Amino acid sequence: MLQVSDVELLALVARGEEAALRELVERHSAWLLLRLRRRTPDEDLAHDALHDTFVAVWRKPGAFRGDGDVGAWLWGIAIRQLISRIRKKAPPSPAGAEVIAAHSPLVASAEDELLVAVAHGHVGDALRTLSPELVQVLQATVLDGLSTREAAVLLGIPQGTVKSRMRIAKARLREHLVPLEGW
Repeated sequence: MLQVSDVELLALVARGEEAALRELVERHSAWLLLRLRRRTPDEDLAHDALHDTFVAVWRKPGAFRGDGDVGAWLWGIAIRQLISRIRKKAPPSPAGAEVIAAHSPLVASAEDELLVAVAHGHVGDALRTLSPELVQVLQATVLDGLSTREAAVLLGIPQGTVKSRMRIAKARLREHLVPLEGW
């Protein structure tokens, strides 16, 4: 099946060919899991979302409209599966300084210190108030550095939706951060 394109594999999956689904899993699961892991610290959540992604492909391979890359379509399914699972899960409580210190390397890099400060400081508090859809757009555009067009393709939503969610996310972050003293 190495010579078969992803689009052709989806057509075979639509005909009930399990080998075609296995080939799609082989081609795409590693990078999908890597990206899902970047979105959640919960390893089981990332694996479950990946599994649910390919279950969804098996159930509805015809959902692919053929107007884009199969990989981007799979990522859209995967991130929606992850968001769905995150919504069902209770929000984590913020870690205290002693927990962070206990799990930090003996010599933290400047980047590590900055990430801990962001995640567990005022910015982290503000980010935790946002819906998963808003955080998803922030991650795609700010952390992954994607354009709004690329983020729209990746997330499987219209470009205008990416722009409006980004605008809403910025406004909500501003509401939480501007009133703080020293900002």
